[in-house]
Amino acid sequence: MSRVVTFGEIMLRLATPGFARFQQAMPGGMHASFAGAEASIAASLSHLGADASFVTALPANAIADACVADLRSLGVETRHILRTAHGRLGVYFLEHGANQRGGNVIYDREGSAVAITPASAYDWEAIFSGCEWFVISGITPAISRNAADVARAAMEQAAGRGIKIVCDMNYRTKLWNWEPPLSARELATRTMRALLPMVSVFVGGVSDATAMLGIEYSGDLQALAQQIVGEFPQMTHAAFTLRDGSTSNAQCFSGALYEAAAGKLHTAARHTITQVIDRLGAGDAFTAGLVFSFLQNSDPQTAIGFATAAGCLAHSIEGDYNYSTRGEIEALMQGDGGGRVSR
Repeated sequence: MSRVVTFGEIMLRLATPGFARFQQAMPGGMHASFAGAEASIAASLSHLGADASFVTALPANAIADACVADLRSLGVETRHILRTAHGRLGVYFLEHGANQRGGNVIYDREGSAVAITPASAYDWEAIFSGCEWFVISGITPAISRNAADVARAAMEQAAGRGIKIVCDMNYRTKLWNWEPPLSARELATRTMRALLPMVSVFVGGVSDATAMLGIEYSGDLQALAQQIVGEFPQMTHAAFTLRDGSTSNAQCFSGALYEAAAGKLHTAARHTITQVIDRLGAGDAFTAGLVFSFLQNSDPQTAIGFATAAGCLAHSIEGDYNYSTRGEIEALMQGDGGGRVSR
């Protein structure tokens, strides 16, 4: 199976227990784990059996050592992770939503190692050796001006080698603040539009597409996909996560995949989720499922079905990483979503 490289930031995730508010949980215990879009994608791919490598920069300290060890325990290749004398491990704090109250994320990642390490510090030749797919998200260039420059350099290195690039847009309003007085949306649109001409597969929610590309959405998903690939003709596919939630705990999750060559939109089954355990990382699981399907040379309908089922099951697992097995995902694709006990 072909090698996949992902590049981005991995952080310490500190979540309140259960559905406690920050003020209820602190001072007190917080649940610690590691998280980050591209790291989550690599972890999911590795768990499914793919050859996945994660690249980032981390400080040379014991907490970052634990972070690398955690990735290795999941089978992710980590030999190209830089350990630096400068910068820190980013942190984000999570308060889960419940019922009509939405969740809340507070970022503490300014000055992180990956935000300040220049592109010249990475050995791109070694990183991309034997690589067929490169995955990056819109979060990475949002971190800092330097991170945006490194994202561009990484994508140029991949594109120059004929490597297919997947970009999961992941618009984060709170992060796009490194060039005032531009608004978050203006900065994101300008930055991402400059990167997308190198992207083969676009992934995102409808809101990601409209916010970061400045495209109006009329309610016609195929028209939206056609507009995106029309503006960036090197794209072979545009994939969308489709979410409709009545409360934080009750969500409907689906997906769609537009195949540019055939001019056809493929849609997946709509999954009703009545008890969300953790929705963070569901989009990463969707992207990982899609890339894994491409590695398997799956037809578009199977690919979007697998990606959507992976994203659905990720809602049942605490933490950013999706520990669903290939068998569980395929069973859900086939309609086995009743939650029966396996005996």
